[in-house]
Amino acid sequence: MTKSKSHLKLKAVILVGGLGTRLRPLTDSIPKPMVPVLNRPVMEHTFAYLKRFGIEDIVLAMNYLPEAFKEYFGDGSRCGVRLTYYVEKEPMGTAGAVKNAGEYLESTFLVLNGDIFTDLKLDEMLAFHRHNNAKATISLTWVENPSAFGVVETDKNQKVKRFIEKPPLAEATTHWINAGTYILEPEILKYIPLDTHYMFERGLFPCLLEAGEPVYGYSYRGFWMDMGTLEKYFTLNMDLLTNKVYSPFNTQDNNLYSVIASGIPVVIGSGCRISKEACLNGPVVIGNNCCLEKGAVVENAVLWDNVNVGPGARLKNCIITSRSVIAAAQEVINCVVTPTKSERLH
Repeated sequence: MTKSKSHLKLKAVILVGGLGTRLRPLTDSIPKPMVPVLNRPVMEHTFAYLKRFGIEDIVLAMNYLPEAFKEYFGDGSRCGVRLTYYVEKEPMGTAGAVKNAGEYLESTFLVLNGDIFTDLKLDEMLAFHRHNNAKATISLTWVENPSAFGVVETDKNQKVKRFIEKPPLAEATTHWINAGTYILEPEILKYIPLDTHYMFERGLFPCLLEAGEPVYGYSYRGFWMDMGTLEKYFTLNMDLLTNKVYSPFNTQDNNLYSVIASGIPVVIGSGCRISKEACLNGPVVIGNNCCLEKGAVVENAVLWDNVNVGPGARLKNCIITSRSVIAAAQEVINCVVTPTKSERLH
């Protein structure tokens, strides 16, 4: 995918996820959007995605470990964006978080979830939104089993008729689900109560329908992944490395290169010490300052920073978090390893 030539005059609100219980133990000490993907926080990929469409004014709506974002990103200038932080004292829900940032949203704006990875074309979605004079446009993606999601029924013109939360598969009337990216007009903020926990899915969007406001669903079949589980996090890294989805960071200029003859890529961070007698069978991500000793074999794996892999150790289909030590001749297969524990990945 090439860089978009669009320059959308939109501000974006990114809903920063909380504790991320389904991603534990990866999120025991960092928020989900700070988890590294190709050696960069997933949030940094999101910033780069928005910049492709010329979106550089970004609000981070958060309540969990805001210091982690401020310390890493600062004002956003290092990433070529302008960041505004809105930190809640307590979680106010997805719509409540946007209400909290309302003073900043004086014109059409974008809302997206910070743990979603997608190649949705925002310029086309905005054109659809404006063509229909919508007050709210919801991105929709098709899934095989909609039972775990909120499905969205639309008419032939893609105008939303109703929302159904997690229907049994046999009763699902559609396989199109809410994909977590919205284009909204500032007038919708008046429907969100002040100082109240309020959600888009169960609160604001049904309320807009009841009020007769034009709400549309924008359907697309591109890449979409909710990075909400260990398996999906692992898959996202593998998909990026094998070019199933585009990121500006999976390029030769960003430390991605082929290590083996088959051409399957490997990312290697800075400061690594890798024995000439170690074997890397990609796709593999190796973080910064890692050490792989003689005879170590690493295959289909994601290693974070400062990982030490002993001589003769074998790693396959695994995630190894920062400062973990893999002993000599140890086998780690289908596991997540942290400095204090190990658990099954699949």
